[in-house]
Amino acid sequence: MWSRRDESFYKATNGIKRHLAVDTLGFPFFTHCTKANISDDGGLIEMLTLNIDYFKSKPVTIPKITILLDHGYHIDYLIEALEKVYPQIMTKIRFEFSTKPSKQEKAAQGKSGFVPVVARWVIERSNAWMERCKSLVKNFERTLSHATTKIHLCFVRLMLKRLAATS
Repeated sequence: MWSRRDESFYKATNGIKRHLAVDTLGFPFFTHCTKANISDDGGLIEMLTLNIDYFKSKPVTIPKITILLDHGYHIDYLIEALEKVYPQIMTKIRFEFSTKPSKQEKAAQGKSGFVPVVARWVIERSNAWMERCKSLVKNFERTLSHATTKIHLCFVRLMLKRLAATS
């Protein structure tokens, strides 16, 4: 079962950016690797374009998928570019900026400094899981497709370990 709330994020490693869209548990929904000189917006557009068949097959009657973004993305640009690829895409997804607590909100909670935001922490946890795979700490792959495959293998291993632990 897919979650309706997904996050998108990238992790740059030695000349590549790893773009992930994860569900609320932190498991990958979509993954994509690009050259490091590609913008965050460009990488997200590439990732969603490569998986456009998923959105085309999704019925309109199901609630929209919420894609949480950090403030480095430009929603208007994303919508314009994605509608060129698939004009009805905005009937199936929506973009939302992930909120950061203000200084006043932190003070009201009695906290200061770094306060993890629950929705954003999901993607950070996924990146931490990837960093445990020694072959993903540095980019040893010659092609972007091999780098993406390494990410898939990392998460397959993680999911298999979780399944084996529950048996």
